[in-house]
This record gives sequence, C-alpha cells and structure tokens, in this order.
Amino acid sequence: MAARNRTMRLSDDEQAQYLARCLSLTEPVSAETVLNRTICGDSFNVLRALPRGFADLVIADPPYNLRRDFGAARFAPLSDADYAAYTERWLDLVLPLCKETASVYVCCDWRTSLIVGPILARRLKLRSRITWQREKGRGARGNWKNALEDIWFATLSDNYTFHAEAVRQRRRVIAPYRLDGKPRDWSETPEGRFRDTAASNFWDDISIPYWSMPENTDHPTQKPEKLLAKLILASSDPGDVVLDPFLGSGSSAVTAKKLGRRYVGVEQDERWCALAEKRLALAETDRAIQGYTDGVFWERNTFALQQKAKQREDACHGNELP
Repeated sequence: MAARNRTMRLSDDEQAQYLARCLSLTEPVSAETVLNRTICGDSFNVLRALPRGFADLVIADPPYNLRRDFGAARFAPLSDADYAAYTERWLDLVLPLCKETASVYVCCDWRTSLIVGPILARRLKLRSRITWQREKGRGARGNWKNALEDIWFATLSDNYTFHAEAVRQRRRVIAPYRLDGKPRDWSETPEGRFRDTAASNFWDDISIPYWSMPENTDHPTQKPEKLLAKLILASSDPGDVVLDPFLGSGSSAVTAKKLGRRYVGVEQDERWCALAEKRLALAETDRAIQGYTDGVFWERNTFALQQKAKQREDACHGNELP
C-alpha cells in the first residue's frame, strides 16, 4: 500500500483472533448476554433470539436494492414489491426489540428511499428525511451522477430523545456581522471566525471513508463514523443501547463505544465481524472521530483546525478519553 494508505485489514491470525470474540446465537438470550457484542449470523435468524424491548436506538443500513458483493454474501436486485416485502420482514423482527421511546434511522439510496419511506410512515412516526451529500459516485452519460443518500428518521412514539445542541455544526463565517462592535452569533478564534449552527437535514460536511483515513476498511458500503456520531448523539443518551441489524465492518458499534453508548451489532459475514471486533478493540485506546472535535462537528476539509482544537481539548483534559 502507499505510505499514506491507512486502510484497515486483517491478517489470517487476526481474523481467527477477533472472530473468536464474536457471539453466535442458537436460542433466545437475555440483554446482558448480547450487550456490547458483535453477533455473527443472519439477521433474520439472530433477531428472533434477541430480547424484547431493550434497544434505545436502531441504525439500519440494509443492502440497497442493487447488485452488490459483500464477500460471503451477495445481494441481487429485487422487484419493488419484493424489496418492500424484504423491508417489512426485517422491520417485523427489529421493532419488537425497541423500547417505546426508541428512535429508528434507516439508510437508503434514492430508489429504495421511495420504497422505505412510505413503509416507515405507515408503521412508525416519521420525523424527517436526512439527505447526505456523500460526494462520490460514478458519472453516467445518460443520467446525473448519484452523489446523495437518504436517511429516514422515525420514532416509535411521541416520547423520544433528541439532543439538538449535541449536533451543532461549526461553520466558517464569510461575512461577519457585528452589533455594537461585537460579534453577532459568531466567535473569533485563533483559527478564524466561526459560527455554531443548528444541524439541518441536509448534510454536506461528511466525506465517505477513504484510503488515508484510519477508519477506512475494504467494506464496499462503509458509513463514516462522523455520520453515525450525529445520529447517536442526537437520538440517545450515554449508556443507551444502539442496535444495528446490518453491522458491516462495525462503524455504528465503534462510534457508539467511542461516545459512551452500549451496542449490539449483527453481521453474517465472518470477515466483517472480525474486522468490527478489531476496530472495537482499537477504540478502547483511541476515541477520536474524524470531523468531530471540541464538542462540535466541523465543516468538510478543516482537518488542520480540527487538529488544533483536539490539541487544545487534550491540554485541558489531560489527554483523557471522552
């Protein structure tokens, strides 16, 4: 690999070592058995064995209705009706695992969003549709390049957690406004002028994981930790349980751990289960989330400023982990 390529991979010895840390389920278990565990198995079997009413937050990133090779498993496109039935099937298994106060986020591309949104609206209380500008995608001669994904936000009831202050975004101030000579709603810092703004449902500040980022893996549909941090900080409290029924390489579990939440992740591919466990082990000593420092989310391409903020934060807290 190139010198700056930090893509995380597993040796054969690591594969065996970390896979041994994963849990396999053959019969119903208690919440204590599965908390902070990676469960290796088919979600449609594993979810039946999980305890009812234990999850505070569900983050689901199911296969989009595209032909995709995930390693041991492959997904082939379905008809719209069959994909809707597939969505109903996993929701039937996931929703009973949630507390009445739980929130549910479901990731989609633009096609599956048209199918998933109406299903969630019928079964849950639909709150918003987040659009993530992921800035990656192949160009096409006869269509627009697809650089967006949707994340549906729904709750089981009107009693749910949402921390708007926890997900504010720090933006550069281009035209600073002053009132009586003092900054109005912005701050002067050694790194420049910034305003902490309320998070909207359009996210243009998050890059997909790429080869020079330490969180990057070979998983074909990996979500960035920064994106998951927004969902987790907004819709859960410290100590809450985050359930991911399609764990992949573990980003949701890793981010939950870094932010002081508990997690349960289900993944059928042994390679990704082992990789998730390696990332979880590394998170015991490194809780950094690229793009999230100083208690706020930074704009894209502000790495140097984030580093300075992290240095100030470490100096103030004696380099303790959050």
